[in-house]
Amino acid sequence: MPDLSVVIVGGLHADARRAAVERLLAEVPGSVVLHHDLATAAAGTVVRTVRDARGVVSAGETPLVNDCACCALREDLVPELVRIRDAGTTRLAVVELWDSVEPKAMAEVVTAGGLTVTGVLTAVDPALLLPYLGNGDDLAEGGLAAAATDQRTVADTFARQLEYAPVLAVADSPEADDEDRELLVQLHPTARRVPIGSGDLAAAALAGFDVEVAAAAQHPACALLPAEADAHGVATFVWHRRRPFHPERLYAALEDLTCAAARSRGRFWLADKPDTLFHWDAAGGALCVEGAGPWLASLPDAAWEMVPPVRRAAAALDWHPEHGDRGQHLVFTSPGLDRDGLARLLESCLLTDAEYAAGRDAWQRLPHAFDTLLEV
Repeated sequence: MPDLSVVIVGGLHADARRAAVERLLAEVPGSVVLHHDLATAAAGTVVRTVRDARGVVSAGETPLVNDCACCALREDLVPELVRIRDAGTTRLAVVELWDSVEPKAMAEVVTAGGLTVTGVLTAVDPALLLPYLGNGDDLAEGGLAAAATDQRTVADTFARQLEYAPVLAVADSPEADDEDRELLVQLHPTARRVPIGSGDLAAAALAGFDVEVAAAAQHPACALLPAEADAHGVATFVWHRRRPFHPERLYAALEDLTCAAARSRGRFWLADKPDTLFHWDAAGGALCVEGAGPWLASLPDAAWEMVPPVRRAAAALDWHPEHGDRGQHLVFTSPGLDRDGLARLLESCLLTDAEYAAGRDAWQRLPHAFDTLLEV
């Protein structure tokens, strides 16, 4: 079977994304770019183009699936890549994602289709980091929604695009300063940052990619969250405690906590729901809180075999003799971060000594303040 490497390039920073794609075309002879333009979805179709360094090779339309442009992309992407692979003349297919399409879903679709994803890149203009992270507008307001039901915001979409990719293709932006570049480092410290014009982009794109490892790195139970940092006016504050939150006090503090940093994420423990691991995901002044399954400590021993090894390993590294893997692990990253104020506010939301000593039966009788937010 002919060998084809697939590299996925995404990002809301469209100029940077296009520059990265052009660089890959120039660096890898015989490569092609496959792009689905979702901007035409309102007319009922998605436009697909395949081009090489000389121009458009083919173009076509695919109809919407369930009124969802992103669904149409999923249905059409793998068959088109298989056609390119089977033609046997192409070494590299670059999938340039449309603005708001997230790389995680597409990497998983391509891999499930039996193709080889060798790299996932998000293109970034450092000067635009803070404006995008601070943009709480719905994607639909800017014509960037991928479906009629798309309720994502610019900020949370950009944050996920940025943090999923192991390689960041960084534009040489004259407007970017040391604070912008430091913010990029602290938001995704494990990423390989490659200047788009450096000539090293193809090597980074072809270095290899593991879709399961990438997914685990985003799961709140075992995410590779940033560590403490403070440089060039940007700080990352890591808060880790072994006592549950009082649900009512935490709920009352949500707005202040959400607005305290450009980006915050992690996992947390509510006293009235002791068996559920909750995911904290905030950007652009908006917070998403959702249950992410059980804490491992709440599972019977027999169920542990069904848990992915990476999850068990992460829990073992952070195991408490009484509470197991239950705990608070929240990370806040922002210019001008008020670490002390954040710490005081978070501490005030924990159970007091008396509330903690009352025990779990008493904890579960506390007000279920998060039920409405969680749509329980």
